[in-house]
Amino acid sequence: MNFALIGAAGYIAPRHMKAIRDTGHDLVAALDKHDGVGVMDSFYPNAEFFLESERFDRYMDKQRRQGDNKIDYVSICSPNYLHDAHIRLVLRNEAHAICEKPLVLNPWNIDGLEEISKETGKSINTILQLRLHPSIIQFKEKIDNGPKDKIYNLDLVYITSRGKWYFMSWKADESKSGGIVTNIGVHFFDMLTWIFGKQKQSTVHVMKRDKAAGLLVLERAVVRWFLSIDMHDIPAKVAQSGKKTFRSILCEGEEIEFSDGFTDLHTVSYQRILEGNGFMPSEARESIVIVHDLREKQPIGLSGDYHPHLKQINI
Repeated sequence: MNFALIGAAGYIAPRHMKAIRDTGHDLVAALDKHDGVGVMDSFYPNAEFFLESERFDRYMDKQRRQGDNKIDYVSICSPNYLHDAHIRLVLRNEAHAICEKPLVLNPWNIDGLEEISKETGKSINTILQLRLHPSIIQFKEKIDNGPKDKIYNLDLVYITSRGKWYFMSWKADESKSGGIVTNIGVHFFDMLTWIFGKQKQSTVHVMKRDKAAGLLVLERAVVRWFLSIDMHDIPAKVAQSGKKTFRSILCEGEEIEFSDGFTDLHTVSYQRILEGNGFMPSEARESIVIVHDLREKQPIGLSGDYHPHLKQINI
């Protein structure tokens, strides 16, 4: 099948190029306003490349009218705030969409997309790769097979270091990225609701440009969470080993190990999508609701049941 890709210069785009190649399909066109896309030479050097969405749109329309050359799927790796518009562009050109997280920034955007999907008969698939991680699947099975009335206590930490460039990019603009809870946290909130049910209550203790923390009460769990892009927040022992990223989920004091196994999750995602088993917008809704609500809340500071990692860092 023929694929196109929007956001070819982005960090995550090579994983999509690899997934398209590994599933045996062809990338025929790509779009990005930045021309630093030399990585395409390693995957699809013959793909058409566009700097302007208008010309890309015209190309898709021409290919569709030619019949056999139409584009079947478009992978969307553009900045978060453009996902909604780019999904609409794809569906108008009668192709299926594969969109990176977050699917959209606001829950009500999902309603409009589902309406267009129904009108066009084309699917919107979102990448929820943690649901496909073997360790997370095993964790969910353990919870599903455990006591049905038990409320679990979890501590989540995710620290992924970012340099000064981050604060000059669209990712530091909350109106474009949704802020840190959306940009690096939404897939964790999706994973937690997938396992423990919907949100019942939420509190924000800290909300800054480079870190955030709070308490999330789900149907079957109480989660203290901490997210950061500040390398100084990484635990000393981990930092001494030279690692720039730290992930930890403690469930009832027991560590859930999922540091590895991320390499091929996009390829697995594509395999499922092409089999007709992709994750639909309705499955992403709960995590979008959570991060939207978090952005609207006032932080209460270090009071109540806050994450213990906040005691070890400068706030």
